[in-house]
Amino acid sequence: MGLFRRGPKRDGRDAPRDPEFSFFSEEEGARFRAQVREAFAEQGLEVTVYADVVSDSAGRQFGLGNLAAVCHNDDRGPRSWPELVRQHVGMVLRTMEAPSALDTLPTEQIRAQLYPRVVGADGFNAQNFGYARTVAPGLFEILALDLPESVMMLTDEALEPLGDLRYLRDQALYNLRGLPLEGHETVKDSEGMRFEVVLGDSFYTASRVLALDSVVRQVTGEQLTADGALVAMPFRHQLAFHAIHDTGMIPALNAMASFAAAGYADTPGAISPYVYWWRDGTFTQLSDRDEEGELRIVVGDEFHELLERLVANDQD
Repeated sequence: MGLFRRGPKRDGRDAPRDPEFSFFSEEEGARFRAQVREAFAEQGLEVTVYADVVSDSAGRQFGLGNLAAVCHNDDRGPRSWPELVRQHVGMVLRTMEAPSALDTLPTEQIRAQLYPRVVGADGFNAQNFGYARTVAPGLFEILALDLPESVMMLTDEALEPLGDLRYLRDQALYNLRGLPLEGHETVKDSEGMRFEVVLGDSFYTASRVLALDSVVRQVTGEQLTADGALVAMPFRHQLAFHAIHDTGMIPALNAMASFAAAGYADTPGAISPYVYWWRDGTFTQLSDRDEEGELRIVVGDEFHELLERLVANDQD
C-alpha cells in the first residue's frame, strides 16, 4: 500500500456525479450498484439496492460506503470492481451466517485476539458502545475482535461476559504493541520538512497511535520527549507522525495537515482529516476547516507557548 494513489482511467470530473458517492460519476455509480446486486444474486440472495445500502427480504442491511471507496481507490480501475465486489459480498455473508465467534471461541483466545481501534464519529453508533473512550472530539477508542475474514467491533453487550473492562483494554493494548511494523515511508522535501508514515494492510495500523511511544522507537530508534509529537490518522491503514524536537515541527505541521485531509477523502475506513498534538496519550486538534472549507491551523495557548520556546531555542 503506497502513500499516494495514481488515478486509473475513469470518467472525467465534468461527468454528472453520483448523488451519494461523488467520487463516482452517475454511470460509474449505476455500474457499481448493478455489480453489487449481481454479486448477492450469485450467492442466492435477492436484495433491494438503495443509494448507500442494500437490504434483503429479512430486513438485513449491508452498507456500501466502504466497498464503494475500495473500488474507487483500486489502481486497476472499473475492470477490477466485479471481483472486489464478489469478494466483499462473499466475506460479508460468510461472516453473518457463521456462528458468532463470541459463542465458539474460548474466552482466553478472544482476549488474545482483542485490539483497540480508533474510529471516527461518522457512522459510529455511540449508543451501542457506552464504554467507548473519547480520544479527541469526534474520535473514539473501542475494542475489536480480530477474526480471519473480518473485524468484530465489540458492543457493551458483547464485552460484558469477557471480564473487567480495564483488564480487557490493557490486554488489547498489549496485543497492539506486539503487531509487526508492516511498512514505513518518510515524507520530506528539499527544505527540510519531514514526517514519518507507518502504513499497512492491518485494520489497526492507524490505531497504533494509542501506543505511539513504542511505534516511534520502532521507526526512529528514539524516545519521544515531553513535547510529544504531531500525529494524523487519515484512515485505518495509515499513521503519520513527527516527533517534536525543534522548529522543524512547523513545516511538518502544515504538510501533515494537507496529507491528512487528502488521505481522509474517499477512503475505506476513514478516521480523521485533521492533525493532532500528542502528549503522553492526550490529543489536541491542530488543523481544521474554515467556513469556506479551506484548511487552517488552530493553536491554543499551550501549543503557542511550545512554539515560542522552540523558536527561542533555535535562536540561541
